[in-house]
Amino acid sequence: LSMEENEKKYRLLGKDAYLNYFDTARKDFEGQLKKIVQMEAKGMAISDNWKNLYESYLNISPRLKDLKKAQPSKIPWIPVNVINEWIEKIYIARAENEYEVYLATTELNRRGQTSARNGLIGIGVSSMVGLLGIIFFTYTTLRPLRELLKGIRTISQDRFSVPIRIRSKDEFGELARAFNEMSVRLKEEEQMRSDFVSMLSHEIRTPLTSIGESVNMIAEEVMGPVNDRQRKFLEIASSEIGRIGNLLNHLMQVSRLASSAIKIRPLSIGTSAFVSECIHGMASTAEAKRIKIETEIPPGIPNMMADPEHLKQVFINLLGNAVKFSPTKSKVKVRIEEDEAGTSLMFSISDKGPGIQEEEQSLIFNKYYQARKIRGHMDGVGLGLYISKHIVEAHGGTLWVESKIGQGSTFGFSLPTAGR
Repeated sequence: LSMEENEKKYRLLGKDAYLNYFDTARKDFEGQLKKIVQMEAKGMAISDNWKNLYESYLNISPRLKDLKKAQPSKIPWIPVNVINEWIEKIYIARAENEYEVYLATTELNRRGQTSARNGLIGIGVSSMVGLLGIIFFTYTTLRPLRELLKGIRTISQDRFSVPIRIRSKDEFGELARAFNEMSVRLKEEEQMRSDFVSMLSHEIRTPLTSIGESVNMIAEEVMGPVNDRQRKFLEIASSEIGRIGNLLNHLMQVSRLASSAIKIRPLSIGTSAFVSECIHGMASTAEAKRIKIETEIPPGIPNMMADPEHLKQVFINLLGNAVKFSPTKSKVKVRIEEDEAGTSLMFSISDKGPGIQEEEQSLIFNKYYQARKIRGHMDGVGLGLYISKHIVEAHGGTLWVESKIGQGSTFGFSLPTAGR
């Protein structure tokens, strides 16, 4: 089209510039045709129209190279019918190319959709396989680990009768069988120790009672007059006999706990009166260390449902520990409050003692456990908190501790109200 346009302008105006434009357009047209034809040599299919067009151009091109040497009236221009034929072939070839591009694009889209669908299917299959793998891993690995952890926790809570159920024949199965065998041996040894403690307590209690009665008779001068020095030693002996008696009671109670649960007979108890009675029982011990016991009891506090004898043992034990571990001239605070629902009473006893290490706070309720700071220079065998915990739990409550080193400890427990 550019060649035809410049040819007409040259004929009309006769300026050489249009002849140059014609020659430039011709060279560009020839170069584009060569590129298209050379694509076949590279293995790409091209339309026959391009080939025919190129052959037609080659037949005419020799006479178009020296147009400037010819007279304007004798220039061998390209015939109009040839140019029209070329234009028609170009349109046809371009239409064929566009159609081929359309087909190729359609095929590419189809393959893309197929690939996307296959990819989604692959992702779904991979996800399913991964999920099955996770389930298999959980069943074969995490489940045995949970069972082992559960077994370890039951032993830490003095329950040896819950075997681990892992029936696999791998390392977990062997470990479970070894653990169950160890649990059985521990249960047998614990039963033997419990039987021995029970037997020993019964055997010691009878002569100890006789010794206590004898000391009391001597102190009451039934056997004759007693001087002040003798009376002092008799009081020491009576105190030690009482301490040993309390220890035997604890041992026998622990022995009963190992064989059966605590039997409680809950009654409706006046909360304020009960606490006052327990504090009065500890008054002499607190006065000896010049410790002041303060109470914080809101007016109108409801009655509680509890076994008075068992609960008194818990309260006296916690209050006695607070007095025992508090420094001289300090304070022990007893606090009672009702929960928001009005179904439970929360008791807490706080002291200013040395405190308990954080890593030991979960251990002090275990049987025979004593904190490291008091071992060797404090009375007791580590049974008071163990028994207290079982008594509180038998009432449907919980026993807990909050403590910081150097700031003291707070022991608390909950009990249901009488209206619950």
